[in-house]
Amino acid sequence: MNATSQAHCGARLRMAVGLTGVLILGACASTPPAPTASLEAAQRAISTAERAEAGRYATEELSEARTKLASADTAVKEQRMNMAERFADESRVEAELASAKTADVKAKAVNDDMTRSNGTLIDELQRNSGDKP
Repeated sequence: MNATSQAHCGARLRMAVGLTGVLILGACASTPPAPTASLEAAQRAISTAERAEAGRYATEELSEARTKLASADTAVKEQRMNMAERFADESRVEAELASAKTADVKAKAVNDDMTRSNGTLIDELQRNSGDKP
């Protein structure tokens, strides 16, 4: 083997090693894993909102949370994991918003009821104080 053949063989070897390295790195950079934690968090948030009666008090937000979760599931099936994680996170936020709005509506209803009750008590006290000498 002459020097030219050895140099040519060395260049091929370096190119093969370089190409192998690129392929290995490419394999590592393939599709990320499914965002299981984000999907589960979104599902839990939706379940919590449903138990809180968000379907009655925050219908639009709960519906949006369900739609975004369905979009996340579709993205997982299409191997679009980054998009799936974003949809799952948005779903969780929408469900949490639905829960918060539901809690707000319920708290306002309790507050209104207490205000009416206080008004009734004040009326009773004034009437009873007028009966006594």
